[in-house]
Amino acid sequence: MSTPVPFSDLGKPANDLLGKDYPVGAVRLEVKTTASNGVSFTVSGVQDKKTGAVNAELKSRYVDGKNGVTYTEGWATNNLITSQVEVKDKIKGLKVDVFASMLPNIGSKNVKLSLQYKQPYLFTRASADLLKGPLFQADAVFGHKGFLLGGEVGYDSCGGKFTKYNASFGLIARDHAITMQTSNALSIFAVSYYHRVSPSVETGAKALWNSRTPKAPITLEVGTKYFLDRSTFVKAKVNNHGRLGVGFTRVIRRGVKVSLGGIFDTRRWNENAHRLGASVVFDY
Repeated sequence: MSTPVPFSDLGKPANDLLGKDYPVGAVRLEVKTTASNGVSFTVSGVQDKKTGAVNAELKSRYVDGKNGVTYTEGWATNNLITSQVEVKDKIKGLKVDVFASMLPNIGSKNVKLSLQYKQPYLFTRASADLLKGPLFQADAVFGHKGFLLGGEVGYDSCGGKFTKYNASFGLIARDHAITMQTSNALSIFAVSYYHRVSPSVETGAKALWNSRTPKAPITLEVGTKYFLDRSTFVKAKVNNHGRLGVGFTRVIRRGVKVSLGGIFDTRRWNENAHRLGASVVFDY
């Protein structure tokens, strides 16, 4: 049995199928490069098509493979400065992560310590937001023969109360996955399904029900992904509220990927209720 996925990745195949590669409502540009000394740089920018605002971020990352240490630093246009240090496998299966952020203009600071431990049949994490509360969060996933069982809790030590508690159950096979999840303190229930029909076709669906609004209808979304060739695929999805999503992604050449997407309200074709977007990624 391989190591289970993290709790946050339960249902990821269906979530990626229905959520990724639809760059709607904005124009995105991302450039990734790696220097000769192994330091990688990522420059990303997003322009909101509604407001015209542009947000950008510069990140640098260095991996010291010999000592199992990764250093990451970031600086965003809102003047948010971030720094992260990850240390892996000093004890086999254990990763220690320290993340700090700061907004100098308002004096806001944050420090988060995380521990991750994984072994066959088990993936568990714990974190503490040291300057808020502090806030503690932990999750664990147990796996056996394709069956996954996970849970997470959050605790505010200052308020003396649990801030979250959720559970998930899943079944993962070679070409399909089924996941049942809860969120928002066991009040929102979701069931997702993913199936790789063939090397060129993927399908999936997700149903969502909020127990706090029992009269509201269940939200159901279905989607598919089709590879036209090795470097090009198209995606489509639709939900029971009449929103249709389409996406087109092509690798122009090695290291250059372009994505186009749109979300259309089929109940209001003649109104300004549709969103379009594009994304360009350079990765050298």
